Amino acid sequence: MVALSVLDLSFVTTGTPPSAALRNTLDLARVADRLGYLRYWTAEHHNLASVASPAPEVMIGQIAAVTQRIRVGSGGVMLPNHAPLAVAERFKMLEALFPGRIDLGIGRAPGTDQVTAFALRRWQGDPAQDDFLERLQELILWDTGGFPEGHPFAKVRAMPSDAPLPPIWMLGSSDYGARLAGSMGVGFAFAHHFASFDAVTAMRLYRDGYNTSGMRQTPYAILGVAVVCAETDGEAERLASSMDLNWLRREYGEYHPLPSPEEAATYAYTDRDRARIAANRRRLFVGSPATVKQNLGALAQACAADEVMVTSAIYDHAARRRSYELLAEAFGLEPAPGA
Repeated sequence: MVALSVLDLSFVTTGTPPSAALRNTLDLARVADRLGYLRYWTAEHHNLASVASPAPEVMIGQIAAVTQRIRVGSGGVMLPNHAPLAVAERFKMLEALFPGRIDLGIGRAPGTDQVTAFALRRWQGDPAQDDFLERLQELILWDTGGFPEGHPFAKVRAMPSDAPLPPIWMLGSSDYGARLAGSMGVGFAFAHHFASFDAVTAMRLYRDGYNTSGMRQTPYAILGVAVVCAETDGEAERLASSMDLNWLRREYGEYHPLPSPEEAATYAYTDRDRARIAANRRRLFVGSPATVKQNLGALAQACAADEVMVTSAIYDHAARRRSYELLAEAFGLEPAPGA
């Protein structure tokens, strides 16, 4: 059975302020740990009204401290926003505090709009310049100590120096990320939940071009998906209406907290709106446990995914918890002893 993990964006709703959304993340992490989920990743987004977490490394430490066995990581750190040395130090600290439980997922997008990206990078150069590969190489060198003799960084040590950098994962939503992850020989996480690129093709490109002499000997691919699961298909559809309306508004450039199903039910959709939502629904998995397992299992098998990572934009926190409980049962996860 394919392993399941969680991608948590710390969703802000019209009834849940950002600070409460962060506390909900800690609560859900405890649930996921008990249920047998393999990983719990948090994202980096800035100036987005529906996402409360701009600093995944802060949440990683908090989550790891309140859980026992689940791996905790970033999905991901948006490397263009950070000095590579700062990323290396933060994640080496996390690895030192929680050895063997930390993942470093890296993305190449800023995770925000252009103005906010400029504010984040104003002392690091032009935000329009794509220096991702140079930053990634530098990040790795801070771990390996591979700066050549005479380089100004050769005498700088990323502390704590006795802790290794956690495993690196490349995040992607296109063929570029798949090819890069393969060429580097690192794990790959594909964001099917918002990608326009075909997931099956991305996973194939990753495996076909995998460099076995890279950072891990064998390829490992995570399929990131959006899921809303409930006791019945009808209830799942009702819960998913929040996600539908939130996505539609973002398509129109309107960024708001996640609306309630009641608000979504009274929204004045046009025929064009409904068509756009229907098209987007082809990327989502909504339904009862049996429905989700059948549809999601088919895609995971087609992609040869080693793992499925689930994000669930559900308005009510209790319903969101229940969604992950139903998935764990449907996919046969092994709960923690005594859970």
